[in-house]
Parts: sequence; structure tokens; C-alpha cells
Amino acid sequence: MDKLLNIGVLVSGSGTNLQSIIDACANGTVKGRVACVISNKADAYALKRAEAAGIPAIHIDHTQFEGRRSYDAAVVEVLRRHGVELVALAGFMRIITQVLLDAFPMAVMNIHPALLPAFPGLHAQRQTLEYGAKLGGCTVHFVDAGTDTGPIILQAAVPVQDDDTEDTLAARILKEEHRLYPEAIRLFSEGKLKVEGRRVYVR
Repeated sequence: MDKLLNIGVLVSGSGTNLQSIIDACANGTVKGRVACVISNKADAYALKRAEAAGIPAIHIDHTQFEGRRSYDAAVVEVLRRHGVELVALAGFMRIITQVLLDAFPMAVMNIHPALLPAFPGLHAQRQTLEYGAKLGGCTVHFVDAGTDTGPIILQAAVPVQDDDTEDTLAARILKEEHRLYPEAIRLFSEGKLKVEGRRVYVR
């Protein structure tokens, strides 16, 4: 039997992308298992999703740490304790530091609700509409020290409709996120991603 990839997921909110990863592991699409879920918020519904799936659900309160680096050091300690090999950010509303990136080089992923490099940062769907873009979408990328600037793994485009609101566009993009994120993790788990500079090649 092939070895399963141990995935650690960092969350702050409802955890729908976490659920898509859990489901993909459960149905065999991803040769992996979610080894632990960590949230900086005690009331994140994502923690309940983890508990329901029998996954260790851990709250690490960022307000109890002096700074981002000390917080990330505590996160790294928990991830290592659970044997994590890939870290997936799924609605984790904190800027991560070099402490986490150095611990998991080219093994920290994020999903962003826009076609990067357009509209990085917060409220990407709102930015898309305000700019008058004809296409929105989502991007899975490796995380680097910048804000949504890491090497792009996969993207999916979503046409912007004339009557779209931020919520309706976000809902259609989210459907693509739920498809795209597990696919990127699958490629990683099968050793099919090769990073050269800014380019990610799918073997």
C-alpha cells in the first residue's frame, strides 16, 4: 500500500475548503490523510468539521503570543508532532512568517479567490468587480514571504456576470476552489509538481 501524505490544515473560519480536502482523502482522490487541523480562533466551525471526521482539532490562540514568529513556532511544533508533510492554508486569516516557511520549504499551499497576480490580499471578489474584470476565479499557489505572491500551481477561471454581487461571485468561485484545492494536493501527494523559480511544472 502506498504511503499516505500527512496534511496539516490551518483554518480560521467555516472550513468548506477543509471539508473538500477531508472528502478527497476519504474517497481516495488524494493519497493522503488530514493529520491535524489548527485554528487561531476557538469558535471556527472548521474545528467542528475536523472533530466530526475524527481528526485532531487544535486551537492555538494567537493573542497568547508576543508576535507572529513565536506563534508560528508553536504551530510548527504541533504540525511536526503530527508528522505533517504538507501544510494547507484554508481560510487562515493570519500572515505567516519565515518560521513556518523554513520548517516546510515548498510544502505550504494556499488558495486565493482570484486569478493571481491580479487582486491579491483581502476582498479579492470585491476587487474583481470594482475593477470591471470579465473573469474572476481562484488560484492554488505555494506560499512564500509575500502576500499571495508564491509560485502558482493551478488556476480556474470563473466568468463575471453583469448582475454579480460580491456574494454571488464568491459562491461560484468557491465551487471551483472545492475542486481545485484537492487536485493540487493530489498532484503534490503523487510527486507530480516540480518548482523551478516562479514556474510550477506538472509532470
